Amino acid sequence: MVLSAQTDKNIQVGTDLRGIIYKAVLGMALAVALSVLPATAHAQATDKIAAIAVEGAARVEAETVRSYLLVREGDSFDPLRIDRSLKSLFSTGLFADVSLKREGNTLVVSVIENPVINRIAFEGNNRIDDEELASEISLKPRVIYTRSKVQNDVNRIQTLYQKSGRFAVSVAPKIIQLPQNRVDLVYEVDEGALTEVQNIRFIGNREFDDDDLLDEIRTKETRWYRFLTTDDTYDPDRITFDRELLRRFYLKNGYADFRVLSAVAELTPDRSQFFITFTVEEGQRYRFGDIALEANLRDLKAEDISQALEIEKGEWYDSTTVDDTVEALTEAAGNLGYAFVDVRPNVDRAAEAGEINITFEVEEGPRVFVERINVTGNVRTLDKVIRREFLLAEGDAFNAAKLRRSHTRIEDLNFFEKVSLTQAPGTAPDKAVVNVEVEEKSTGSLSVGAGYSTSSGALVEFGVRERNLLGRGQDLGVNLSLSQRQTQIDLSFTEPHFLNRDVAAGFDIYRTITDNQSSSSYDRETTGANLRFGYPITSHLRQGWRYTISQSEVSDVADDASIYIQAQEGEELLSMVGHTLFYDRRNSKVNPSDGYFARMSNDLAGFGGDANYLRNSVNAGYYYKVADGWVTSAFAGAGLITGIGEDVRLLDRFFVGGEQIRGFETSGIGPRDTSTSDALGGEFMYNGSVELTVPLGLPQELGLSGKLFTDFGSLMTVNPSGLNIVDDGSLRSSVGAGVIWVSPVGPISLDFAQAVIKESYDQTEIMRVNFGTKF
Repeated sequence: MVLSAQTDKNIQVGTDLRGIIYKAVLGMALAVALSVLPATAHAQATDKIAAIAVEGAARVEAETVRSYLLVREGDSFDPLRIDRSLKSLFSTGLFADVSLKREGNTLVVSVIENPVINRIAFEGNNRIDDEELASEISLKPRVIYTRSKVQNDVNRIQTLYQKSGRFAVSVAPKIIQLPQNRVDLVYEVDEGALTEVQNIRFIGNREFDDDDLLDEIRTKETRWYRFLTTDDTYDPDRITFDRELLRRFYLKNGYADFRVLSAVAELTPDRSQFFITFTVEEGQRYRFGDIALEANLRDLKAEDISQALEIEKGEWYDSTTVDDTVEALTEAAGNLGYAFVDVRPNVDRAAEAGEINITFEVEEGPRVFVERINVTGNVRTLDKVIRREFLLAEGDAFNAAKLRRSHTRIEDLNFFEKVSLTQAPGTAPDKAVVNVEVEEKSTGSLSVGAGYSTSSGALVEFGVRERNLLGRGQDLGVNLSLSQRQTQIDLSFTEPHFLNRDVAAGFDIYRTITDNQSSSSYDRETTGANLRFGYPITSHLRQGWRYTISQSEVSDVADDASIYIQAQEGEELLSMVGHTLFYDRRNSKVNPSDGYFARMSNDLAGFGGDANYLRNSVNAGYYYKVADGWVTSAFAGAGLITGIGEDVRLLDRFFVGGEQIRGFETSGIGPRDTSTSDALGGEFMYNGSVELTVPLGLPQELGLSGKLFTDFGSLMTVNPSGLNIVDDGSLRSSVGAGVIWVSPVGPISLDFAQAVIKESYDQTEIMRVNFGTKF
């Protein structure tokens, strides 16, 4: 390409112009930079924190305040770090107010310290005492006051009241300013009324109506007669427990698919009442189907332990029966020497047939031994008192069934509010540690009683008892009873593990004054003592021995009393050895509804005393639960006393009537002097009773139940003889009905009975009442 001369000239001029402009711009930029640089350097030098001053700190050291800052002297005034420093000081809880500002090159920190709590008080609290509230809150005297902690404590106090059923409670904290930046903190409590459960509803229940389910749960609807219980106040923990109670009830009655879908508690706007709704899904009801037993242990056959398998096909499914069977099979295998057994119930649910088939597989369990037993929580009670109730010892093969029974034995001591047994891994895979945690309760009692019975008349009672003397498990008691017809004072002591063996030994010292004027025209005074000891032969059979020595005196014999009673006037020394065998298979010793018991007693008198006789007696009882609230019971007993080389004295004979055969007065049947109507007692007796306890259709918590009964029996002498004595030994019987009320002030029993088979000389009564209480 060829360029002209003019073109070359134009290119040269453009190039020179661009160079001039570039140099001009560069010069101007350099001049600006040189002018700004000194100012920037000066600004950087003057934007550093030269000092940090603290104002308002009196109790807190200034250096402590500086330690919470995120900036230091020499740092720049960074707004972000200064803001974080402000938050850091607030988070300490030491200050009510904090401000940071810049004065020249100085960062000024101004603080207002939180006051120190001088005293904490509570006002308006009647239901919960000051000590319990003080233990619940986190703030204490001589602690820094903070609003956040006060609010947390207010919430704690409200929660504590809500647990006791008072959801209308309000708590207002008040501050009283004191000199030297101190305050008194006062919590003003308005407890409000109890938040009661007005209504409980169930949704989804078809097989059981609301009344049936209400009987199963602990929470109750408010009623006037529930003034001595808190079950009608709302408690969320109790609602959770009610869900479990409903589940157990349905599983016990064959509803294996049962679920509680929800439990909703609605509080009224005035916070005075709750409406609770349980939504349930019952599911299908099942029966037991095929029940099989498989033993997968060497030399152990299924038939060797099949006697422990008591489930029958066709019965309604019951989860508790399954659990009991597992325990029974484990125990049966253990009795045959198989300590390491694992019994698993494999369930096959056949929904179409409505049956649950169960195969109990008995396999060898892991070989685990008890390495150590740890006991904690016992302050007064000695370790050995708890350890001796264990059916397991350190080094024994671990046995879950024995561990459960050990738990029950410790609870039965009645020394502890709570007993918890847990298992933890030991130092090796084949070792286990058993941890026992207990919470002690008061075992001493002071009792004052009052009551009335047809046999004894009006009575009062005073007693002092300690069931865990010095933490050794010993029982010591003194009791005084005064009634219209009898006065008695006795001192008793029991050592439940005499000589560190499972032998209960003790003694009783007593004095009794009895007024028998109405039945036999004499008074009797007895002073005596017993030595006794007993021990278990098996888990259900117990044997006891006793020695009795007493001095009795018959006095104040009426002038017109029977000649046979007048002949007994004077003193008698009794020296006697006694023996008892007691077999007990009842499900409860206090309120049995199933099972039976049998007792045999023998007494031999004549070891240096004035009386010489052999007395034998047997009695037994049986309980059967017909349905919920319906319990049938039957009792029978007999006794025979035989003189050894002499006639049996009147004081030692049997007297029957009253409680034994209702419808007859105390000592109302048997041999009698027709000229005076005095009861003379007998040498052979028998009695029996059949009773049906029935519900009255009233709420269970009222404690009212009815009963229908029939009693029968007789009393006679072996060789009847004497002037004006009637003694035919004929059968007597009665029928009747009664009411039992487990009232807040003690049990009350009212029986109405009519003698249907009697003799003309018998003494009868229509009504018998017994009531009493201890405070």
